[in-house]
Amino acid sequence: MSPHDQDPDDRPGHAPVTLTLAALETEPLPGTLKGLPAIAEGVPLGGLGALGLSLLAGDLPLPAAILKDSALTHNARWMREFTARAGVSLAPHGKTTMSPQLFQRQFDEGAWGMTAATAAHVRTYRRFGVPRVLLANQLIGKADLELVFRELEASPDFDFYLLVDSAAGLDLLRRAAEERGLKRPLQVLLEVGTPGGRTGVRTTEEGATLGRLIRDAAPTIVLRGVEAFEGVYSGDDTARVELGALTMIETVAELTRLGCAEGWFAADEVLLTAGGSAFFDMAAKTLASVEAAGTGHALRVVLRSGCYLSHDSLQYERMQDRMRQRAGALWGEGPGLRNAIEVWAYVQSVPEPGRAICTAGRRDLSYDACLPQPLWWYRPSLHDAPRATPAHWAVTKLNDQHAYVDAGGASGTGSDGGALLLQVGDLIAFGVGHPCTTFDKWPLLYTVDDTYRVIGGVRTFF
Repeated sequence: MSPHDQDPDDRPGHAPVTLTLAALETEPLPGTLKGLPAIAEGVPLGGLGALGLSLLAGDLPLPAAILKDSALTHNARWMREFTARAGVSLAPHGKTTMSPQLFQRQFDEGAWGMTAATAAHVRTYRRFGVPRVLLANQLIGKADLELVFRELEASPDFDFYLLVDSAAGLDLLRRAAEERGLKRPLQVLLEVGTPGGRTGVRTTEEGATLGRLIRDAAPTIVLRGVEAFEGVYSGDDTARVELGALTMIETVAELTRLGCAEGWFAADEVLLTAGGSAFFDMAAKTLASVEAAGTGHALRVVLRSGCYLSHDSLQYERMQDRMRQRAGALWGEGPGLRNAIEVWAYVQSVPEPGRAICTAGRRDLSYDACLPQPLWWYRPSLHDAPRATPAHWAVTKLNDQHAYVDAGGASGTGSDGGALLLQVGDLIAFGVGHPCTTFDKWPLLYTVDDTYRVIGGVRTFF
């Protein structure tokens, strides 16, 4: 039976999940928290929205990171509709936000589980009651294994998966589980990689050899599926990148078919999982077409996109047009995902014509994929609402706490505002590429309405 033979809402794991957020919402916010105004010190997180704070009115110390609530709501629903059309499940990569409040939004919109990158992530997820975790990584060290074993022993209902890509890694897990006396099997996924890439078997032949070894390691270790992260392919050569990503995804499909035929898998349901934030359309279309007729196995395709919830204004926004083209009718109608995340700062100095220095830098903005980009400009004495920045404005350099915004040396007083020099006290909103490395700079992000009034806040736990 293939994934699209089932109604997504009828499959296990789509019942509502309620995380244990009550203590978080009632915890007083400390005055040491980055971006917190004096009036909010000691206020419970759940009480932020009642303070009547407005970013545009100057109520927040800048820099401050905000999330547009309307965009978060749209993106969460959009992904639920996409996965329903594709007949696949979703285990979002929680490392993007590390925010249990945002995890709850994803569960509310039908997430099957959450993906983690480290054992420490797994422990954090469990502290907030995440019931199913796919660790898209391998466990090696004693302390990491201890973290996970404790969670498995404490909660028999905890559904946990991790990766294996070698006989050595399999043997390490087997010995650790046996020495521990673990009472239930460790569920593993066979990891597919690519030559010159990071972890994962390099060929189908290597994968087949490992699959048979895992089968023979039962009942201590059991094989539950096949995994890849095709996002290791990147660059400007679109054809090369897409071919590489598709090849990895097709290898997952090939090994799954072979494993079903040879009896590698320990349960009726077999997981096929791939799909970061740039190629989840390719993963959905390719893996949902896999058939396992006559093998006694049902197949569940699990996508793991983490960045879709906030999206961004640069890297993934540029990729979205290509995803829409590839996906065709599967994409649906409308604009797709929307940018939800912005970092706001003041202009604090205009040392030369056409250059402004703003109060946000590497400590506040991601720059690993690309430099941030000015999105909005607001001068309280001039504007009724933020205005889109002229196309020629750009961030040319970041220090730890400063952004260099080059406005092209423009001067004058053009009626569209595009030629005005920035002034000290102006507000600039920056968009980012790769939101993961902006979220990790903020222990608190404000949720705002479309007029930038604060309606709440989300905590992160990196």
